Amino acid sequence: MAEKTAFFGELLLRLTTPGNELLLQSPSLSVHVGGAEANVAVGLASLGHDTRMISRVADNPLGRAARGEIRKHGVDCSTVSAADGRMGLYFLTVGAGWRASEVVYDRAGSAFAAADPASWNWDSLLDGCARLHLSGITPALGHGPAAAAIAAAEAATAKGLTVSFDGNYRARLWEAWDSKPREILTKLVSLTDILFGNHRDISLLLDEPFSGDGPARRREAAEAAFGAFPRLKYIASTARQADGADSNRIAARIDTPDTFEQTDEIEISGIVDRIGAGDAFAAGVLHGLLDGQPLEQTVQAGLALTALKHSLPGDASLFTRADLAAFEVGGLDVRR
Repeated sequence: MAEKTAFFGELLLRLTTPGNELLLQSPSLSVHVGGAEANVAVGLASLGHDTRMISRVADNPLGRAARGEIRKHGVDCSTVSAADGRMGLYFLTVGAGWRASEVVYDRAGSAFAAADPASWNWDSLLDGCARLHLSGITPALGHGPAAAAIAAAEAATAKGLTVSFDGNYRARLWEAWDSKPREILTKLVSLTDILFGNHRDISLLLDEPFSGDGPARRREAAEAAFGAFPRLKYIASTARQADGADSNRIAARIDTPDTFEQTDEIEISGIVDRIGAGDAFAAGVLHGLLDGQPLEQTVQAGLALTALKHSLPGDASLFTRADLAAFEVGGLDVRR
């Protein structure tokens, strides 16, 4: 029987400026449904895996549309509830050349963020699941979401689920309240089997400087994390060099306590949309692990999916196993 993976996090509406315009330069915005955990759920579902979204949306047409958008991509949304309140939003101004993209959050007090941590029945919500995926964005939203994320991870470990966690550190969200990110994230990572994070995430957790300059230094950070968090089995990360807003170079790696695999760097030019690329990487790595692929193929799947995501508008990766296979073969001629 296929392993079902549960995802806990907020469904968001993303409003994006047309082309490369500044925010409200013209009176139109495109709308996409997103959210870090939902993006990974959609990415895995598109690759044929069994996924379940656990969330809460506004009890209005916006919330219903968000839930419907995730459901149409094959994600089980039976555990996405509705409540009074609003949808969380974020606005994206897409960069160009030497102007970076910029995100403006408008998600305080959303139906998800305002949910009582005690209202999540984790024994029921995780029933039938073998894995749980979380990210650092949920606990960054406030005391309630942080408590809920920790309770979810604790319930998952008690039920014997594999827990994956993406650091996804968002300074603007943590700084908006009297947060203690190191304390909260340390608790979550202590309950984690698969960590998506780089040397900067490990530096935050351990309050120790680490450099990402070269494979040996990145290995040093990984070994420190494995020593501090004995439950960890994998640490997966990417290294990105931005040559411009529409041209980046990316390599990927996966570490275990005993070894690591690192890909060659690839160039990604003509970037359409890099938002959600990290979530696509997480989906690719989880796909490889779920399929029992060797480390080399697993990290290559993560790199392939993150590279492909840069070609697609919106937050989520919608690519299939056939797309991954075509990427591995190479060649950009029209497929007929």
